[in-house]
Amino acid sequence: MQFHLPTKSHVLGIVSGILVFLSSVAECGTEIPLESFDYAAINCRKHSLLLTDFGGMGDGKTSNTKAFKAAIDHLKQFAYDGGGMLIVPPGTWLTGTFNLTSHFTLYIHKDAVILGSQLRNRTIPVFRHCRHMEKKRDGGGRFSSLIVGTNLVDVVITGGNGTINGQGRVWWDKFKQKQLVDTRPYLIEMLFCDRIQISNLTLINSPSWNIHPVYCRSVIIQGMTILAPVTVPNTDGIDPDIVAINTQSGVRIKTGVGRGGYVRDIYARNMTMKTMVYVFWMTGNYGSHPDDGWDRNALPRISNINYRDVVAENVTYSARRDGISGGKFTGICISDVKIGLTEKPKKPQWNCSNVEGVTSNVNPQSCDLLPPSKAPLRCAFPEYRIPIENLKLKICSYSGSASNKKM
Repeated sequence: MQFHLPTKSHVLGIVSGILVFLSSVAECGTEIPLESFDYAAINCRKHSLLLTDFGGMGDGKTSNTKAFKAAIDHLKQFAYDGGGMLIVPPGTWLTGTFNLTSHFTLYIHKDAVILGSQLRNRTIPVFRHCRHMEKKRDGGGRFSSLIVGTNLVDVVITGGNGTINGQGRVWWDKFKQKQLVDTRPYLIEMLFCDRIQISNLTLINSPSWNIHPVYCRSVIIQGMTILAPVTVPNTDGIDPDIVAINTQSGVRIKTGVGRGGYVRDIYARNMTMKTMVYVFWMTGNYGSHPDDGWDRNALPRISNINYRDVVAENVTYSARRDGISGGKFTGICISDVKIGLTEKPKKPQWNCSNVEGVTSNVNPQSCDLLPPSKAPLRCAFPEYRIPIENLKLKICSYSGSASNKKM
């Protein structure tokens, strides 16, 4: 599965349910100069350090968990003195879970790989605000995510398209063999945070979800490439403004009887997809619940779901739209969509039940429950801008001895 996010997001919705001391890198007994670079961020940092300044070894074998912790703990002191940036230089940096801090940037060099250890501390977070999160899909608890932030402000995770590799295969195999007692870890998880930027990175082989912001505000996610095999379960990425390649579905909304809540006012556009099973997928019979005590009368409300300007190729099915009997998915609008089919497409191309809406300029033509509009139509998107859309990223620079905003 691959998701690539261009630099601007156009998805709006409500869903319930890096001190530089040296400018060289020690690697394999030699010192390789670290070239200066620019990067875009919500805030630049006054102080910068390399992971190697804290004993980090980029050989792909030595654990760097303590180095990450020591570096971040040291940089905490600069939170109110211009902030701190930790640079992960070229190399392969094996690590377990580490926690971020506020007014902080984690910068992953283009030739750097953060390699997730397969030994994680077990954590069992209880989210009393949201009952469906108290228990996890693979078991009662959940292994901690690789990179974690909790109750933080002003955090940037970015790079020159550096890589975070979750080494997920062992987790996928255990999941398929039903050998897991606890739920698989995620790659990046931010909880109760404000002003978060995750950008210009490649995430590969996550054990489970890739990026998981929970109860966060003002989040920018852009320029991301997310990769996992199409057959791997639950390796969800981030879907706005995407190029999706070799994946099961490009856009999916899933819920079920007993979940309650709502998914509404969703706007997705400017998407390119290649080699998909489904382009659009809405599921009203998703059977995952935290326990057997769920309310069988709690029907979710799905309404005002909008997609436009979509191009897809090598697609097996155009769409599957399954609402809920007695709780139809309503207000669906799809316009200006061109779907090229695989050499052996399946029928029916559009499979719809318990949905209502309209389509315009969609090929192949949609199902009878989402009929073509009588006159040409472009699905309406909000004219207002949410605050995060007005935020302009600053151009920051690393020169080998300082990291300063360009004037």
